[in-house]
Amino acid sequence: MSEKVFTVAEANALIGVLGPVLEQLRDAQAVLDARHGELEEHAPGNGGGEPGVEFLGAMSDAGKAIAKLNEAGVVVRDPASGLIDFPAEREGQRIFLCWRIGEDAVDWWHPTTSGFADRRPL
Repeated sequence: MSEKVFTVAEANALIGVLGPVLEQLRDAQAVLDARHGELEEHAPGNGGGEPGVEFLGAMSDAGKAIAKLNEAGVVVRDPASGLIDFPAEREGQRIFLCWRIGEDAVDWWHPTTSGFADRRPL
């Protein structure tokens, strides 16, 4: 788990900064998923052509986004939906504050031993 421990206020303050980074990661992941099959098909004949160029660009974008998210101290759970966890504490126990693209604020948490399916309101 990350060394950084977030309060709800700190996590909410980062949403405006991390939201666009998560959107970049989500979009890059979509390109990677879409181009992967084409790249396998075209790469042996011409090095990948346009799908290869787009795939490599998406790889670069994804790498930069993940580096920014790691630097912020959050845990990326699902790039496709923009789901991240903020390490936190609740009643003396380590937990994760849970947020994903489209939610207005960090309003959920779950134990470190479970995930999204076990989200509970703050």
